[in-house]
Amino acid sequence: MSSDSYTVVGAGAIGGTLAFSLARAGHRVCLIDTDAAHVAAIRDRGLTVARGEHRESVPVEAATPDTYDGSVHRVLLAVKAQATEAALDWIAPRLAPDGWVVSFQNGFNEQLIADRIGPERTVAAFVNIFADVIEPGVILDGGAGALVVGECHGAAVSERVGALVADLQSWGPAVASDNVEGYLWAKAGFGAMLAATALADAPMAELIDRHPLTMHAVAGEVFDVADALGVTLEAFDAFEPDVFRRGADPAVRRAATGRLTAWLGTQAKDRSGIWRDLAVRRRPVEVTTHYAEVFTQAERHGVDAPVLHSVIDGLRELERDPGLMTESRLDALDHLAGSSPGQDPVPDDGPARPDQETAVAVSAWLDAHREDMVDDLAAYTSQGSASDDREALAACLTWVRGWLDDALATPEAEEILEREQTGDILIRRYPGAGSRPVLLLGHYDTVWPTGTLDGWPFRRDGDRITGPGVFDMKAGLVQAVWALRALDALGLPRPACTLMLNGDEETGSLTSSEAIVAEARESRAALVFEAAADGAVKTARKGVGLFTLTVTGKEAHAGLDPDAGASAVDELAHQITLLAGLRDREAGTSLNVGVIDGGTRSNVTAGRAVARLDVRVATAAEQDRIGAALAALRPVDRRTSTEVTGGWNRPVFERTAGVAELAALARSCAATLGYDLRETAVGGASDGNFVVAAGVPVLDGIGAVGSGAHARSENTSVSGMVERAALTAVVLTALSEG
Repeated sequence: MSSDSYTVVGAGAIGGTLAFSLARAGHRVCLIDTDAAHVAAIRDRGLTVARGEHRESVPVEAATPDTYDGSVHRVLLAVKAQATEAALDWIAPRLAPDGWVVSFQNGFNEQLIADRIGPERTVAAFVNIFADVIEPGVILDGGAGALVVGECHGAAVSERVGALVADLQSWGPAVASDNVEGYLWAKAGFGAMLAATALADAPMAELIDRHPLTMHAVAGEVFDVADALGVTLEAFDAFEPDVFRRGADPAVRRAATGRLTAWLGTQAKDRSGIWRDLAVRRRPVEVTTHYAEVFTQAERHGVDAPVLHSVIDGLRELERDPGLMTESRLDALDHLAGSSPGQDPVPDDGPARPDQETAVAVSAWLDAHREDMVDDLAAYTSQGSASDDREALAACLTWVRGWLDDALATPEAEEILEREQTGDILIRRYPGAGSRPVLLLGHYDTVWPTGTLDGWPFRRDGDRITGPGVFDMKAGLVQAVWALRALDALGLPRPACTLMLNGDEETGSLTSSEAIVAEARESRAALVFEAAADGAVKTARKGVGLFTLTVTGKEAHAGLDPDAGASAVDELAHQITLLAGLRDREAGTSLNVGVIDGGTRSNVTAGRAVARLDVRVATAAEQDRIGAALAALRPVDRRTSTEVTGGWNRPVFERTAGVAELAALARSCAATLGYDLRETAVGGASDGNFVVAAGVPVLDGIGAVGSGAHARSENTSVSGMVERAALTAVVLTALSEG
């Protein structure tokens, strides 16, 4: 290779991403990688980068180490940290006298490289690129990251560093620095958090959000070592290292964690490379090598790092058996972290976790009654309950009341809140422990029109159940009722419960939302029996706004007098373009112009045009921003006028501390039943949005396990009904003790 070309040793996520950008910019690039299939694919089809559905390829040279005979000059080293020695065995005899190697690797590898080829031929770098090899020859671009290059040991930025950075700007925002070490130690803290997320099978952002004690502890331990070494930490991307030092203001740290998880949520790659190595590739992880230097320096300077040691020990166990991934590992680390000096205090555990004996008894009792549960769901599904058919809704509610009379003990009280245009609201109050009840919230209306049952009745095929409304959300109510029956039959404690069912949820709960909020305010917590999201409970939902934009113009003959009119359709087109600018993917804000209508005839300048908008926001701040922007819309063509009507159908469902506590309780209860319970954030809204906005903690999505809401594929499972009824029962038992 000539002195103006690049040799990239290690064509994985980092090396492949950088090689692609350099080659696309016109630089000669040769890739060296030990994966023969990867190399063959690159030679045959070029190096490919995938961004969503779009793929782009560039031709590059590629070889395995044993088939390349030339010398190398400018080397970008991007192998796994544990492969550094082997890579240097190949590089050293081929490196030109004035050649150099830059370490685009995770961890601390510069000293090892300098020891082999000399410090004058070693360049330091920091890289935080979210990418992955998804098939031979193809790199998934996970989004923009950070890249910093500099000389080792804080030396001034050299000419070679400046030239390299200029070339790497073909990739993105590469910069030069005389403090690469500060970036590397900052990333070691961030990387420790990502390493901890690999102990469980869930997105990084969610796990960091749910386990701040662990995440803050591992970063703080790394930064204790950095402080002992006198390193000045450098911020990068959305990571602010200084606030993760031990002793930092907990409120500031929590806010920074929120910004970090929001940023991570925008990345196409939602799990770490460490997780992928364990769960997908089933190979040893490099992170155990990364932190060897951290542990060496920690011991040398008398710094304790118990949580980080536990994370690495856990990853070594998962190398042997990835099936041992479980979020309970992070629960245990939270308790260890909470006892470490300088960390945020361990929060009150809240309700006690039920013992294993109780969980086993509940599960066994419900399993023995699984066919009875199926029979109840079959009978309930046979009751049509279309949201727009008040007669059908009334008949369904009459059936539900009779079924509840037979299934449960007599309630302390029953209320029917009559509604003129929608289904009535049923409220039943059942006695139990505590003065403030737990609200069991659901709806009995469905999206399916009257008559759907004639062609698509309830069907069972083994474990699978299909039928209109079985998933959203008739199975959820059956599960709730049988959970209460199990507790009563086994003589187990439960809290006072208020069962509330409305008949207009699928049309926005316009006539029931005020009653839901009023009932929620009298309750200490709520369980919402909406369907699960791929088995996960829902701890955050977006707020929903339904708006109509109406443009009024001036009609005229479009052919005879084209300048006399003012087109409402033209103006609406301008407004739609402006509305598109309000979207903010990183903030979780979507705005969809779903329906437009305008004009009367093709030869008449349109006098009126209408657009119907669906807006989804993840935070109250975004709700305020969008609301203000819609209120401020003004016509581009001053001869027209604009009017926005409608409003926010449901407030934002944010993951409050109370919601997090309920989710942790449910996860703990699921563990006693023998499985991991995940949580997730979703774009759809539910009546739980109203409850959270009223300041009451909610566990949403505790209903059916299945899929296909609002589709002909709607389904749930018999085993899922038993599992979720048992979970509900165990959660209620735990709440009776809180």
